[in-house]
Amino acid sequence: MPRAKGGFKTHRRHKQILKMAKGMRAGRSRLYRTAREQVYRGLKMAFRERRRKKREFRSLWIVRINAAVRAMGSKYSVFAGWLGKSGVQLDRKALADLALHDLDAFKVVFEQVKSAAVGK
Repeated sequence: MPRAKGGFKTHRRHKQILKMAKGMRAGRSRLYRTAREQVYRGLKMAFRERRRKKREFRSLWIVRINAAVRAMGSKYSVFAGWLGKSGVQLDRKALADLALHDLDAFKVVFEQVKSAAVGK
């Protein structure tokens, strides 16, 4: 019985991997075995980093909010507590955007949250 070398489907699968490996250096873009290793590793890292990106943005928003709140004489942890008590439905992303681009609007929100939470 002759040896089966693969043929159409194997060739198509190899081409798909090599296409994904474009831009990599040396044999990693030209040799199927090493290209496959790099492509699988790259896909694994991309999966991991998509989740890490969410964590990093959340911490960035917290830093921005903290900077704006400290300029008004408070701390982020206190402000976060006030947010919970006051019932304001703004998330960290929106608050950080206000703190970065429209500080006057952030001051209005800060005063509203402070008065609602301290007044209770």
